[in-house]
Amino acid sequence: MRLPTPHTWPYHLLLGAAGMLVLGPLGGVAAAYMNFSLGFFVGGQVLAGILGSAVTAGYGAAGRHGANYIQTAAASVAGMGGMVVVIQAMGWMGIAQPPLWQLIGYMLCIGMYGVGVGMLYTPLLVDRMQLTFPSGLAVANILRALTDPVLLRRSLARLAGGMGAGVLAGVGATRVAWLGAIDLSASTFGVGMIVGARIGIAALVGGLAGWALTPYFVSIGWLAPGDPYRKITFLLALGMIMGAAAVDVMLLLARARQRARRATGESAGRASAPQRWIVAWVVVWGLAVVASGAAWFDQPVGYQLMAVGLVLVFALVNGISVGMVDQNPISSAFVLTVILMAAVGLRQPHVGLIAATVLLVSTAEACDMQQDRSTGWRLGTNRTVQFAYQVAGIVVGAVLAVLLARLFMDAYPVLRLDQTVLPADQQPARWTSAMTYKIVGALRSMTEDRPYQRLAVWIGVGIGLVTEVLRKALRAWPRYMRFAQAGRAGRTCDFVLDAVVLPSPYASSFGGFVNLPATVWMAAGGVAASLWDSRARRASRDAALPEDMSTTSLVGGGLIAGDALAALGFGVAGLLAVVG
Repeated sequence: MRLPTPHTWPYHLLLGAAGMLVLGPLGGVAAAYMNFSLGFFVGGQVLAGILGSAVTAGYGAAGRHGANYIQTAAASVAGMGGMVVVIQAMGWMGIAQPPLWQLIGYMLCIGMYGVGVGMLYTPLLVDRMQLTFPSGLAVANILRALTDPVLLRRSLARLAGGMGAGVLAGVGATRVAWLGAIDLSASTFGVGMIVGARIGIAALVGGLAGWALTPYFVSIGWLAPGDPYRKITFLLALGMIMGAAAVDVMLLLARARQRARRATGESAGRASAPQRWIVAWVVVWGLAVVASGAAWFDQPVGYQLMAVGLVLVFALVNGISVGMVDQNPISSAFVLTVILMAAVGLRQPHVGLIAATVLLVSTAEACDMQQDRSTGWRLGTNRTVQFAYQVAGIVVGAVLAVLLARLFMDAYPVLRLDQTVLPADQQPARWTSAMTYKIVGALRSMTEDRPYQRLAVWIGVGIGLVTEVLRKALRAWPRYMRFAQAGRAGRTCDFVLDAVVLPSPYASSFGGFVNLPATVWMAAGGVAASLWDSRARRASRDAALPEDMSTTSLVGGGLIAGDALAALGFGVAGLLAVVG
């Protein structure tokens, strides 16, 4: 079969159909099922990258760009499919659902706003800060390896070995009791291998700090006996990222201002022109979100504007978290939004849900956009074309999300039951809907303002700001840098200071979002990767591969992909069993 000529309309038609009509809906169905049954879903980038490369294999090395377009569109569709939880939450809270076209239109406006905000922050997070984005790096490595015969020969064993181990670990964690007991996570270990020991150990330090402070939090009433520490530390963690981001953004703005002063008026005009349409996109779709919420859901304009404004904050904060440790704390951001709305006087959970839906969906799509841009940046993919594929995926995904929610809840009426008010003996065993449970639980708590939650955020902001200022000052001290680079003692001291004593707030905050075992697996992956890399440097290995396709990044990316494949397999198998 003769493949269409690249960059022609049949070429884009082939890629769009593969991403939006085949791979995207497959991932969307799996995401909806996993969210309804478990409360989490697997991101679609890695899986769509693997399958998309099969479609474009005939193009050779140039096929990586087509495969990237496919995975971009498919991931958008699948990500929107996972947002069925907000429609389920509307049912739990007794909100009368509007006509189908209005619900689709509202989700569409929110998704379009989210991808615009994600594109707006791309120059900062991807180009300037050059964050790792572990899943984005994994996708880039997979696409380069699978579409380039030379790279494939050099990297196949490592990539395939990692994927095989990821599948085995994903299956084993659900089938072998002792593996489940230690919370084995191949993807978290793989992320640790990509980011390295400094970040992995910093995440563990954050988790250990939360675990150690649990009795104190209980004693001051911030936690109830038996509560997990992350029930309060997620607020501290979000604040830490905000504080550190404030320092970095101010420094970047100062440098940009200096460059603008040195640049000629003509060159400065050329540099700023490409950003104008992004700003216009964000403004237009932000207003569309506010207008549709007010017209179709009778939302107060003020809270809609507040939600739209908070997306600008959390798309940056969560984007940094995704870029550092592959963790998008969207549910944490949702809860914090509810807390902030309660602080300004909102006591109506129904209003809070419709407004906070803006933040949940937009932040998820914005971070997906940044992850995709990081892949495109590494591959040299046309950014504007990739954005068009993301937008097209949002259109299909908005329709799919609403239809899947209706399909599942009509087929299984148990999904309409509000589990937050059901007694323990009536809780459904198959459909736990943990994310919906968390969302509705947070909204019902709006009737009672808890000032200590806001205090936790501000304490986190202070910790993040002070820590990042000290880290920047230390790196700017020539005498210390000479000591850190002089010998083994200096390098060891620098490592301990960087990973344990003054860890990056972006990395250590990961420990506030997850349970302690997850931080242990990330730290273990980071230590393993750093030991291997130091050995490989001495042996001059990996010289034939690009710098960011080291053995550890390939194996780590393979582990993420394998774990995702195992989760997708369980999701599809479970869905088929239910349908059968």
